[in-house]
Amino acid sequence: MLHGRAAEQDRIAALVARARAGESAALVLRGGPGIGKTALLDWAAELTSPAGRPLRVLRASAAEFEAELPFAGLSQLVRPALDRLDRLPAPQRQVLAAVFGLGGGAQADRLLVGLAVLSLLADLAEDGPLLCLVDDAHWLDSVSAEALLFAARRLHAEGVVMIFAARDGVFPAPGLPELTVGALTPADAVRLLDPQLPPEVRMRVLGEAQGNPLALIELPRVVRADDPGGPLPLTDRLQAAFHGQVDRLPAGARALLLAAAVEDTGDLDVLLRAAAPLGGGPADLRPAEEARLVEVTGRRLRFRHPLVRAAVHAAATYPERLAVHRALAEVLTTPDTADRRAWHLAAATTGPDEQVAATLERTAEQARARSGYGAALAAFERAAELSGDEAAQARRLLLAAESGLQSGHLDNAVRLAERAAGVVNEPAFHARVAWIEGHAWFWQGGHQTAYDLMSQGAQLDPGQRDALLVAAFHPAWYLGEPYLGACLDQLATLDHPVARYQVAAVRGRPLPLAAVAAEAGAEPRDRVQLCGLGFVAGQDAETYELASGLVARCRTEGVLGLLPTLLFFLAEAEFFHGRHRDAAVSLDEAVRVARDGGQPLWVSQLLAVQAVLAAVAGDEARCLELVASALDGAAAGAEAAGRAWTLWALGLLDLGQGRAESAVTRLATLQENPYAHQVCAYRSVPDLVEAAVRAGVPEQAEEAVTRFSTWAQRVDQPWATSLAYRCRALLSGDEQDYLLALKAGGRPFEQARTELLYGEWLRRARRKADARGRLHHALHTFDQLGAAPWAARARGELEATGLRAPQPAASAAADLTPQELQIARLAGTGLSNRDIAAQLFLSPKTVAYHLYKAYPKLGVTSRTELAALAL
Repeated sequence: MLHGRAAEQDRIAALVARARAGESAALVLRGGPGIGKTALLDWAAELTSPAGRPLRVLRASAAEFEAELPFAGLSQLVRPALDRLDRLPAPQRQVLAAVFGLGGGAQADRLLVGLAVLSLLADLAEDGPLLCLVDDAHWLDSVSAEALLFAARRLHAEGVVMIFAARDGVFPAPGLPELTVGALTPADAVRLLDPQLPPEVRMRVLGEAQGNPLALIELPRVVRADDPGGPLPLTDRLQAAFHGQVDRLPAGARALLLAAAVEDTGDLDVLLRAAAPLGGGPADLRPAEEARLVEVTGRRLRFRHPLVRAAVHAAATYPERLAVHRALAEVLTTPDTADRRAWHLAAATTGPDEQVAATLERTAEQARARSGYGAALAAFERAAELSGDEAAQARRLLLAAESGLQSGHLDNAVRLAERAAGVVNEPAFHARVAWIEGHAWFWQGGHQTAYDLMSQGAQLDPGQRDALLVAAFHPAWYLGEPYLGACLDQLATLDHPVARYQVAAVRGRPLPLAAVAAEAGAEPRDRVQLCGLGFVAGQDAETYELASGLVARCRTEGVLGLLPTLLFFLAEAEFFHGRHRDAAVSLDEAVRVARDGGQPLWVSQLLAVQAVLAAVAGDEARCLELVASALDGAAAGAEAAGRAWTLWALGLLDLGQGRAESAVTRLATLQENPYAHQVCAYRSVPDLVEAAVRAGVPEQAEEAVTRFSTWAQRVDQPWATSLAYRCRALLSGDEQDYLLALKAGGRPFEQARTELLYGEWLRRARRKADARGRLHHALHTFDQLGAAPWAARARGELEATGLRAPQPAASAAADLTPQELQIARLAGTGLSNRDIAAQLFLSPKTVAYHLYKAYPKLGVTSRTELAALAL
């Protein structure tokens, strides 16, 4: 029975009740050692259905030693469900098989493991509600934590509840609700105490325990009324109490418990074999059990509390710890215990040992092959510390840094790369350091440092020069001049397909994008940068084809990490083509995946483009909220990656709301370094011209118009030519320029804006009849696109000609969320829920839930009816 935990029990019971109704939820229980988190998990595990049937429960308890073992925590939790692997989509099935040593496979996207876990749990929940309990989550190995948190954040309608128990201040779980497990009230604390305690001891314990349940149970064993106590914090006091109990055990029992403390799996066969040469045997279990320090169930030993394990470890001398690690390494000889053996060997080694270092390096390579990049980092770093010579040490440090880059531990990647650089002085090695460290700085927003590292590294090794300079273009792009110009000068000397395209896109006549992409390489990562450059070259249609093909490939192969980048480019192309709803769908998915994958650079960029869409729609509150979010979280001293797009968003918002002077200020900033060369700077010039003319300061746009006209001639695209004529028409007031702009042909939104401006010009010239047709057509387009400020303006102009403006027709899809629209579109093509789930990295039940919500909004009841809708 639990005392004083009614609120926590009600919260957990409510989550389980929701799971029985087909909903999912996640929760993190927070609290200090001994506060009762494990007791709450134990209580949750005993919950039953209304019919009295036990819930299906998966459970794991992380341990400190396992924090370096890839997928140790995940293995505990989901191994009972691995018989369902063949029900998963192929990429997910393959990555989990590799993770658990059930099959080979190439290195996979680290986020794919989390997606596979989500699918596995969702499939298991097909048989009824599922409860997943993870104790001591702060000790989870990094790859297990990442996979489980990814799955937890994407739970929706599977009937799965995941509850993590963790200490305060560790195990960050952004996006998940948390519940703090606090101290018991004085009344509940009294109820938990043994009523036979002497009053004076009772008062001492109540005072020292501070409402901590474990302290209320354990301190009476060691507290005396005449004991003055001391200044020790409660956790240290409890550990000292357990320490005293351990000290009173026989030597054999202490040896056995020490083996259990450093091995953590609790496998009694392993522990007894390791403890035997240290003087421990089966008979030594009894005193440890009688002291209530451990409990043995079957062939598994479990410490009653993590503080007991800590006390056992603290009670041992340093030589005793070394000996037990050596003993464990001697008995862990099977292939499935190779990782554990390597770490025990490393823990038992006090100086350089090349043989142990090589063993640990093999463990790191195996972890990396299973997408366990965080675990690989730790193993490579420890192998470096044990290396027998400087060359091996530097090589392993660099491999650790590379693993840090792959795992998203960018601070560690920089730290390890710098350490590696300090060990050896070889130019080619330092060029590799520059590649890793430069990318780590770039992804953290340190554009200047990244550019300096990459450009300097390119001078060190001819074999790596091309790759480093091509990569240096990206930070140079954010820095602007003079760095961009200097980088382009160097790129112009290279015989490299991407370098040639970079130079041509910015300075010359654009090259054929599809041909360059084919020459660049087949891997999506080789082609990503070309997507961004395609917009610089004005090749929007070609960029859309390239990006959409790469997105489709990433969906098929389960490459989640690249998806935010590619969906960003896809959304850009969709927006530029006037497909605003499509862009909203792409951005919505991209933001979710970027947040799941810890990609702040792309989160900023994506939110900023969402702000542009909100500005076009006239949703001021949402636009301002998105701008604030896009600018939040930039690294210290760095500018948010989405800064330029937010300037365009705010300028468009002001322009749409009639605040021309403010729009000029914001949009003119985009024409200055470091933004002037960027995609949104060129694309916003027509907005700047319109704002400047409306504000009565056309001269503030003249220089930008000259640059834009030169660019339009260079890229030679009809829509760019049309916009150049529109800019000229606004500045000159010449009707012929309006007609040329309309004749050149543009995208729907921009063509409608040209028609609106021309219609306004015609009305001012008192040619109302001529104006009506232009304004009516513009209004229809604005209503279709949901561009409310421009629709309101066109409607007002049309009514000023004496013609009543029609009201917008209701759209069947207007009330759908972007995710509902995305799922409804795919369902309308005939794809099953399982197929849609595989494409969108969701569970089939979540897909079904969104369809259930979308059907009544669309007025349909089946996929057949969906297919007939224009979504």
